[in-house]
Amino acid sequence: MKIEEHNRAAWDREVERGNEWTKPVSAEQIEAARRGVWEVLLTNTRPVPREWFPELKGLDVLCLASGGGQQAPLFAAAGARVTVLDNSPKQLAQDRFVADRDALELKTVQGLMSDLSCFADESFDLIFHPCSNLFTQDVRPVWRESFRVLRHGGILLAGFLNPVIYIFDAELAERGRLEVKHQLPYSDLESLSQEERALRIESGDPLEFGHTLTDQIGGQLDAGFVLHGFYEDGHGASHQLSRYTATLIATRAVKP
Repeated sequence: MKIEEHNRAAWDREVERGNEWTKPVSAEQIEAARRGVWEVLLTNTRPVPREWFPELKGLDVLCLASGGGQQAPLFAAAGARVTVLDNSPKQLAQDRFVADRDALELKTVQGLMSDLSCFADESFDLIFHPCSNLFTQDVRPVWRESFRVLRHGGILLAGFLNPVIYIFDAELAERGRLEVKHQLPYSDLESLSQEERALRIESGDPLEFGHTLTDQIGGQLDAGFVLHGFYEDGHGASHQLSRYTATLIATRAVKP
């Protein structure tokens, strides 16, 4: 099966279902961003430190696999020249909706986070990449392509899942029981039984991949980035594993 096509349709459905990561920011939030008052998430609950950002006015920003009408419109309202790339047309439509509603300059591009061939080398000053690379089978091309399209001195802000989340039986975890079941790296296509995989695909939910920290952090370093920032976050008290450890990670990396 074609993972990209399945996940494209899955995220289009998430928009229809009103998933929290598909709900556009309000006109009031846009007006505040125009005054310099804004915050965004790379992970789940902890806002990205403002010192991680350069002055946005006049910067070329790529919101990578970041559709949904949330981060990109705020950056545009703050004065950046923003491009949003996402696999889901309906997620991109949310960004277009905010741009039209609030008269923002914003470009949307449908594509894959692992293939930025539509962009020339050194096209952007900042890449904002929130937790979304769990939906691609191989994360290393994401880092290599990000490095290529960033200018020297450019910044990559990325959020991703702590892979430990994938070693447990997901169904049991939802019932409050943590039982180790899977090896890492994790793949919905290879780690699940044939029956479990069929149910997962039939449900229409996005297919997920749990990348190792060697690929998530080591992959950024191997691509040429220098890490300048790091923090952890969680899914909240209702998430079983979050009671014991951080389940999400954010990094700030710079292209020398």
